Amino acid sequence: MKKLIKLSYTAFLLIALIGCDVNDSVYEVDTIPPLPPTDVTVINGDNRVDLYWDENREADLAGYNIYYSDSYDGKYYIIGSSDYNNFIDYDAINGEKYYYAITAYDYNGNESDLSRDVIYATARPEGFNQSIFDFRQFPNNSGYSFTLYSVVAYDSLDVDFFFEIFQGEFYLDVWDDTDIQDMGSTNDIYDIPFAPTSGWSPTKDALARTGHTYIIWTWDNHYAKIRISQITSERIVFDWAYQLVEGERQLKTSATPGERNPLEKIWTR
Repeated sequence: MKKLIKLSYTAFLLIALIGCDVNDSVYEVDTIPPLPPTDVTVINGDNRVDLYWDENREADLAGYNIYYSDSYDGKYYIIGSSDYNNFIDYDAINGEKYYYAITAYDYNGNESDLSRDVIYATARPEGFNQSIFDFRQFPNNSGYSFTLYSVVAYDSLDVDFFFEIFQGEFYLDVWDDTDIQDMGSTNDIYDIPFAPTSGWSPTKDALARTGHTYIIWTWDNHYAKIRISQITSERIVFDWAYQLVEGERQLKTSATPGERNPLEKIWTR
């Protein structure tokens, strides 16, 4: 990975005059950059985007630079550097889509091309340990509105879903202009990357189960997810995430390792 550069004839004569061996006149200068990082992935959070990629194996690797663009084929601007194969973009704005690329650089300042993975993320708001109550016992505190980030009445115009206890069973309910789907048991609110395109409940409800994540397609064409952490005889406790961009199904991550990026170094530093 190194290129030999020989000294000029004048330099040879100078070295000879001072008694040095001409064999010492050949030195090595590293002009070859590391390979672009691979397998870049992102996790979109609340006003943040977490980035990860495979660690480069070059012996002279010094670190990584992180770039973003507002469009896939736009200019990429540097937003930070990292000594390790991860980075958090704390400046991501909820509802804004960003494209990301990573470069690797060595101790001689040689920098690779942009990573070839097609990676974008749209940060979105989220919340934790939110409670709503059975609508028959506590009607004014039984529903939740993602638009308002607030508990509302089950029959509010802003409600997206509400909690019901019926004949000893626990349910999540939505109205006719909204859809819901049980995605099964999950480890946390981040486990479901994208909203589904089918499989919505025909009865406009779903059995509420601790540890399950549910996708909600709201009446105004937004996607959200909730994960139930606790159920009692009066209420449920849940975490939630809500996509601000209308029609955007991305709820966690968008990563397509191996998909080629045709961009060259069209950065602006």
